[in-house]
Amino acid sequence: MDKKTTSRDGTSIAYQSTGAGPAVILVSGAMSTGATVAPLAVPLSDRFTVVSYDRRGRGESGDTAPFAVEREVEDLAALIGAVGGEASLYGISSGGALVLHAAASGLPVRRVAVYETPYAVYEDGVKQWTEYTEGLTEALAQDRRGDAVELFLRLTGLAEEMIQGARQSPMWPGMEALAQSLAYDAAVLGDGRVPRPLLASVGVPVLAAAGGASPAWLREATRAIAETVPQGTYRALEGQTHMVDPNALAPVLAEFFAG
Repeated sequence: MDKKTTSRDGTSIAYQSTGAGPAVILVSGAMSTGATVAPLAVPLSDRFTVVSYDRRGRGESGDTAPFAVEREVEDLAALIGAVGGEASLYGISSGGALVLHAAASGLPVRRVAVYETPYAVYEDGVKQWTEYTEGLTEALAQDRRGDAVELFLRLTGLAEEMIQGARQSPMWPGMEALAQSLAYDAAVLGDGRVPRPLLASVGVPVLAAAGGASPAWLREATRAIAETVPQGTYRALEGQTHMVDPNALAPVLAEFFAG
């Protein structure tokens, strides 16, 4: 990240931009930094000014207590101001929930695209989410960062032997460093359900995309977003999963953002 902007509460937000044209800001999901979404900037940069950034509490960005979802919306407001005063937003996973909050709040956003925002569409999903957020709150309050990361990996469906293997890997300290930000993603997703009143207040076109090879509930959650926002479109990307290939996604985003 080679640039910095300052959010309303004084928090420093690190970002990088590439390309030329209308601004598009890429928003990462849980346990990730701007580097996670940066590969998507490459195929988009011939038509757009593409911004990737470290969300607060991650990477090179700062953090200021107490956290509120509104602070992350203000971070996006600062970034939009830094790149010309208007932008389209793309968010993957829980980053999608953040960009929907931002659009609903009235920021100068042209268009919004989300990929597999993991809202719960069934009651067992809501129950699992509630148990996760309760366990996460407890683990972070006791500074058990490793346990917090384990809870998240378990939520994503990672097998126990894989989780224990991850604990022994060189990546683990970096994952523990991001543990506190799991609470921020949890806050952005709220009670886990599709936030219908919020979505109904989004006044810009929304593309909700999912992988054709992803679990059915993720596709249903994505379709629910498209059906609830006033100007929604649903797209399934054949053969893709939650770890979507930037080269498969970029043409779809470029067509949508070009409007």
